[in-house]
Amino acid sequence: MGFIGSGYIGSTLARLAIEAGHQVVLSNSRGPETLADTVAELGPRASAATSGEAAAAGDIVVVTVPVKAFPSLPAAPLAGKTVIDTCNYGPERDGHIPELDSKSLTSSELLLRYIPNAMVVKAFNTIFFKHLLSLARPAGAADRSYLPIAGDSAPAKAAVTEFIESIGYGVVDAGPLAASWRQATGTPVWGTPYGPFSNEKGRPVDEDAIRTALATATR
Repeated sequence: MGFIGSGYIGSTLARLAIEAGHQVVLSNSRGPETLADTVAELGPRASAATSGEAAAAGDIVVVTVPVKAFPSLPAAPLAGKTVIDTCNYGPERDGHIPELDSKSLTSSELLLRYIPNAMVVKAFNTIFFKHLLSLARPAGAADRSYLPIAGDSAPAKAAVTEFIESIGYGVVDAGPLAASWRQATGTPVWGTPYGPFSNEKGRPVDEDAIRTALATATR
């Protein structure tokens, strides 16, 4: 697993991935040396690298950066890769992006413009990082939670589903990237089903609840 971005979601995903037996290569915009403490905490399955090296190293690469950082992503090493897009657009942080403000594109479709030869799957953008850590459950658990994914590539979706299941979650297929607006910031499936941020443990959410939340989204 390669990680471009190692903030709250990235480092939480890395922790869950390591616990599930995956190797992780972390990167951020400040350089590998700034990740020394994180790597030391995560243990021998973790290493730090440049974003290009992390992209090249991962069978699956997690992109977890501000949307405004999309133009600086390493497109060449991401070619042919399955890329998990965890990113949420926020004009207050990213500045106004006309295609997103007009809703002519989803943020995942915008990402694909910058990494056109990758296979992008939207995932993990709907859940608070503390809930992501605390709600993971083993396969078969009665209180296993579900996460929505969206993407255009069936093989990439299959790979991401396998990864998500390995770290303790079920998956609901929310359709193609063009439909990923159904899980964007502020939609019914975003954050709310898993409980308020003030409840750090969160609450389990079953498959039906995720499907209902996706279906009730409006644009």
